[in-house]
Amino acid sequence: MIHRIYSDMPTFKSLSFKPGLNILLAEKSPGASERQTRNGAGKTSLIEIIHFLMGADRHALFKSDLFKEYYFGMDIDIRGNKLSVERSAQKSSDVRVRGDLSSSGLDVNDQKSFGESSLGIVISNNYWKDFLGQAFFNLDPMVDEQKFGPNFRMLFAYFVRRQMSNAFISPYKQSDMQQIWDQQVAISYLLGLDWTIPRDWQLVREQEKGLKELRKAADGGTLSEVIGTTAELRTQMVIAEDKARRLREQLNSFQVLPQYREIEIEASRIGRQIGSLSDDNAIDNALIEELELSLRNELDPSYEDLAQLYEEIGVVLPEIVSRRFDEVRIFHDSIVRNRRTYLEGEIAASRQRIEDRRRTQETLSVRQMELMSLLRSYGALEQFAQLQTEYARTESEAEGIRKRYAAAEQLEGKKTQLGIERTQLLRRLQQDYSEQREALQRAILAFEQISNALYEQAGSLTIVKSINGPLFDIIMPASKSKGISNMQIFCFDMMLMRLCSERGIGLGFLVHDSHLFDGVDERQIAKALEVGNAITQEIGIQYIVTMNSDTLPRTLVREFDLDKYILPTMLTDATTTGGLFGIRFD
Repeated sequence: MIHRIYSDMPTFKSLSFKPGLNILLAEKSPGASERQTRNGAGKTSLIEIIHFLMGADRHALFKSDLFKEYYFGMDIDIRGNKLSVERSAQKSSDVRVRGDLSSSGLDVNDQKSFGESSLGIVISNNYWKDFLGQAFFNLDPMVDEQKFGPNFRMLFAYFVRRQMSNAFISPYKQSDMQQIWDQQVAISYLLGLDWTIPRDWQLVREQEKGLKELRKAADGGTLSEVIGTTAELRTQMVIAEDKARRLREQLNSFQVLPQYREIEIEASRIGRQIGSLSDDNAIDNALIEELELSLRNELDPSYEDLAQLYEEIGVVLPEIVSRRFDEVRIFHDSIVRNRRTYLEGEIAASRQRIEDRRRTQETLSVRQMELMSLLRSYGALEQFAQLQTEYARTESEAEGIRKRYAAAEQLEGKKTQLGIERTQLLRRLQQDYSEQREALQRAILAFEQISNALYEQAGSLTIVKSINGPLFDIIMPASKSKGISNMQIFCFDMMLMRLCSERGIGLGFLVHDSHLFDGVDERQIAKALEVGNAITQEIGIQYIVTMNSDTLPRTLVREFDLDKYILPTMLTDATTTGGLFGIRFD
């Protein structure tokens, strides 16, 4: 229980609490708005102080220059020991604790402890939250560090609801920003159900969210050219892998010839020589044809023609001394024979040259065949390097396509897999609810009993197994009424207090801000106070309520003396010093 809330701020009004029902009243001045009442009197600020001392991050309230230099403190029972916890806005990462620390289970020698001060040990706020989780809810710090696992702050907020977080909208939500997994894990843990099932459900949701974004990017988005479809990629992958296979086989059979370039040059030179010899032979063959034609046309001249020639010369050139005709004939015969001999010699020489070249060509062709055989059987080192480079490039391309294909296949198959996981989780949830039938019955009956004490027609708590995890719902007559919905929260919170008390966990106190009773009929407020007082007496807990004095149903509470539970400190917004902090602030 909470014994006292205090501060070293001189104007702060310390508040002392007793076991059972405690009512902190605030007097609302005529004409004051709800906002003025909250800031002026300090009822909601009290809730924020409790949260701050129980590990919450700094609220805007504590960022004000008016409060940052002061410590706020609380005397509270933890594991049967009274501890004093203090914290300042200026050093919000530190928590100062005094009391029987060892009996409370607070390890002062833990490495997370910062040291000691004259007013107690100083520990980190994170360690303080871990300790509170163990002390009140038996939370394992290792579990607290798990993603989507229960933690102290998540559970604590159901027992001290904050108006600043819109915690009075739904029984199952302690904040309007609370996500579905947070609700499911917290309520399952508090009811004694298997909280790992909704935790695993959220892990599936996270994968589905990532899958949705990836699918969106793949379908015409930023990844459309990177991933593609399995059908397209399968074809590309088969072609790329086949090309890489063929290149790999070539590499495996490749033999390097060190003198490859020299041999290649020699083979080229021989090829040019053979070509040149063929060209020369063609020229000589053409020459032979011309010589043979000339030889065939070389005929002996007619002597009659020769005689006629000489006779004509004698008439034309009478002064020239003519040789004897026989000498001339002999000379002419000699010229013809010499001409014929020359042509025959040229033909023979050409044929000999052709024959010599042919033999040379045969020799060169044999060598050329030897060289070409070597070049076909072996390869150059640079060719091998180029082949390796091409294989590496092709294999890299094939591997890239394989990865894209795997990603596309995963995209197409992941949705089915996640659907299977959801079905498996639903089966686990069904099994857990079957095994925890008694825990579910206790929760349903506890809510029904508390609701029945408020209304003639009791509301009912339903816990539904769905493909999206456990769903909690409350059915009450006229539940759309704000007053009725607020009383759902009252019944739900009281049910949690009862069940946690039975299981030996929980804070041992419940705090309700006056906002819980906004719009509630005064008769229901009276009933709620009577039910709250009865439950506190029955299970030995503390119930702290802040209320405006004008909504307190004094005349309607008949089962006990209401004045006995009203705290002696009265808050008011009528004066600048009447609020919790003793000063007026915005």
